[in-house]
Amino acid sequence: MTQNTDEAYTGDAYEIAVIGLGYVGLTLSTVLADCGRRVAGIERRAEVVELTNKGLPHFQETGLRDVLESVTLTRKTFRAYERFEGFSCQTYIITVGTPLDHEGNARLDMIRSATTEVAGHMSDDALVILRSTVKIGTARDVVRPILTATGKRFKLAMCPERTLEGAALRELRELPQIIGADTQEERTAAAELFKTLTNKTVEVTSLEAAEIIKLVDNTSRDIRFAFANEVARLCEAFSVNAHEVIASGKLGYPRTEVALPGLVGGPCLEKDPHILAQSAATKGIDLEITRAARLVNERQPVETVGFLASLLTAHNVSPDAPITLLGLAFKGVPETDDLRGSMALKVLRALQAARPEAPITLYDPVIEARDLAAVDPGCHVATSLEAALKGARLVVISNNHSSFGQKALEFYFKHAHPEAWLYDYWSHFSHYSPPERYPRYLSLGHVAHAQGAHI
Repeated sequence: MTQNTDEAYTGDAYEIAVIGLGYVGLTLSTVLADCGRRVAGIERRAEVVELTNKGLPHFQETGLRDVLESVTLTRKTFRAYERFEGFSCQTYIITVGTPLDHEGNARLDMIRSATTEVAGHMSDDALVILRSTVKIGTARDVVRPILTATGKRFKLAMCPERTLEGAALRELRELPQIIGADTQEERTAAAELFKTLTNKTVEVTSLEAAEIIKLVDNTSRDIRFAFANEVARLCEAFSVNAHEVIASGKLGYPRTEVALPGLVGGPCLEKDPHILAQSAATKGIDLEITRAARLVNERQPVETVGFLASLLTAHNVSPDAPITLLGLAFKGVPETDDLRGSMALKVLRALQAARPEAPITLYDPVIEARDLAAVDPGCHVATSLEAALKGARLVVISNNHSSFGQKALEFYFKHAHPEAWLYDYWSHFSHYSPPERYPRYLSLGHVAHAQGAHI
């Protein structure tokens, strides 16, 4: 157990306890502490507690390290613990993860565990806020009964997290905060807390309304991206450039907002549509569009890799020809080192299944080499783009990190094998024209020049 050795904290009362110091909890704790609130963070992972108290975040996030160092080491308004110990608190924010289990169902064990910890520590009139993304009804049917069983008075609110990775510190201060609770007293108490961060709060009249808002927001994005990926499939079938179709169609035209195609995943979009659909199923409702969109986005890696494998075979590329996969984080803009829900990992597995003899090199401009090595010990990890490209017969750009597009297209073909193919999920070089100049550059939604090969 991490001991409290700093006398500035011994016996102190904290204003807020944040349970779970993952991405959501650590960024929220840091910003609250930066705004002058005294915050205790509760996290079971000893290594995370140790890093946090040294002012070192355990993930990449723009600006986080400087602010965390300030609030932990200089101003001492934030400290992490492995469990509740020796301090009092009146407000609790639950931010633990709710990943899907092996059967695709949303796990609630961490919510139950965190709520039980809060129940054992809180005193009368505590404010408990659920911020995790959960199945509809979790606050009422899971959290409230555990708190009620203590016999203590409490206020309960659902205030879902909605920040964008890579912009969390800014968005926590700028985005409207959703405040959901059953009574005005509870809504007012939760809103007052979040007014520490921003004067933009939106109150809704039930716990369930707030739970649904988060799920609907992310599912709507998933559906939008799925349609873009269907447009890409359509354009490929008709030998048309999807990027040109989408960009040109909405130029100066206010009623079309089709997204550009690409891999769709991450810790929210790969999970939240499933949670929404499972919630609906408890009421006998089948969310058909939601299910269809997730299907389109989830099968894309296998479909695209199937095309690439056929292309390499058609051009007599040896089964053991090297492959390079660029951009393993689930997104590149804003940049992150987060691998949770990354569709690039599914691309990797599909490549390994389709070309099992091929050595694969991984490179990401943000993720540490040791973390990339942990993705698959059988893969080689490069520490520079030039080294990653060397000798590759197939180069796949999997995320939209800006550094990939900042290099000229000639750079890739210069450093890779003289007869390399470059497949770009994010159309970094869609502005190159005519495509005949680069017959071995392919992008999602534009493979017409690959000698008639289609997905």
